Amino acid sequence: MQVFYATQFVLPLPAGHRFPMEKYRLLRDALAADPAYRLRQAEPVSDGELALVHTPAYIEAVQHGRLTPAQQREIGFPWSEAMVERARRSVGATVQAARVALFGGEGVAANVAGGTHHAYADRGGGFCVFNDVAVAARLMQAEWARAAAGRHVALRVAIIDLDVHQGNGTAHIFRADPTVFTLSLHGARNFPFRKERSDLDVELPDGCGDDEYLAALQQALQTLQQRFEPDLALYLAGADPHEGDRLGRLALTDRGMQARDQLVFDWLWQRRVPVAMVMAGGYGRDIATTVRVQRQTFAQALQHWQRWQGQRPPAVQPP
Repeated sequence: MQVFYATQFVLPLPAGHRFPMEKYRLLRDALAADPAYRLRQAEPVSDGELALVHTPAYIEAVQHGRLTPAQQREIGFPWSEAMVERARRSVGATVQAARVALFGGEGVAANVAGGTHHAYADRGGGFCVFNDVAVAARLMQAEWARAAAGRHVALRVAIIDLDVHQGNGTAHIFRADPTVFTLSLHGARNFPFRKERSDLDVELPDGCGDDEYLAALQQALQTLQQRFEPDLALYLAGADPHEGDRLGRLALTDRGMQARDQLVFDWLWQRRVPVAMVMAGGYGRDIATTVRVQRQTFAQALQHWQRWQGQRPPAVQPP
């Protein structure tokens, strides 16, 4: 299973910063020890690819360090060249994973990082500079349209966002787009405190445990099935609904997290929908907890990938 990464770019964060940058390297190292995964360094996206979603003024401000102090505070990272390069390559990793899953016939691929769903078209937020899943969705639609040779067949993309925080930037970007369905299960009282409207929002109470969460997810997938027929899925498999997360406020166990991922992958398999998976949030009180939960998610993705290879269809072509 192909896995893309940009862990060589580490942000120079001040001492005591609450973002757990080290988790990406630890996860990559754990995956690298297993020959079932093919790790590949991500390429950066271009300005033109970012501009499928982001405004030229915002792209330029990020690239040249012209973000205002307020914009930097909203993102949560101090500007640096490493921040820019990491942001571009994190988007690139999701783009490459989506391309492999959709056009490469692999069915499943992943980004060690990604899930930067708080970024809007004209600003970042919540540790998110550029919105990787939004850019990946738009770029796959463009490549699909080119392959369709003028037949005007739109690629339908489902964004299944199971980070504990609502994907407000993603919801806003696709708020009037019938070709992209945004589904978000998130804590009702958690960040962002001013939420956008997704195509389907499921708000969960503090302390929500396995049974309540899984029932809500099952119902959400049924609603998605009734309202939308995707050609590609982008899955934000956040580790932050876990009971050991210091920012999540939910209470899923390891077993609940595993069942969550299995529900999503089974739903996708039943419909033969290719999926690019990204890791999104994870802020364990112990960083080893976050890495363990994410490693478990990768194990579920690998099983799903192996299922695709066992009954591997031909590479997807636009109808």
